[in-house]
Amino acid sequence: MMPGMDPRQMKSMLAKMGIQTSEINALRVVIECADKDIVVENPQVTAISAQGSVSYQIAGEITEKEKKVELEITEDDIKMVMDGAGASKEDAEKALRESNGDIAQAILALKK
Repeated sequence: MMPGMDPRQMKSMLAKMGIQTSEINALRVVIECADKDIVVENPQVTAISAQGSVSYQIAGEITEKEKKVELEITEDDIKMVMDGAGASKEDAEKALRESNGDIAQAILALKK
């Protein structure tokens, strides 16, 4: 935790302040985000309890895995673009995909 300090002294000092730590024997830690997963292999996980809350400190070999995000385009979105731009269903859907689902941008692109 602190360079040059004996881990037992550190634990004793933290206990006097009402902070308790414990090691967790984890095999792997995965943090799931909307666009990626953060994977920690061979983790060193420490649980820290203080003032009624628990937090975790994680260290290890970190890799990131990008997620393929599937764009969901609803029939209502397509109809709105069709009505707004006077376009066919196919053109409206294509414009929505190219604009990453942004209805206003799709309508403007079709009106050009």
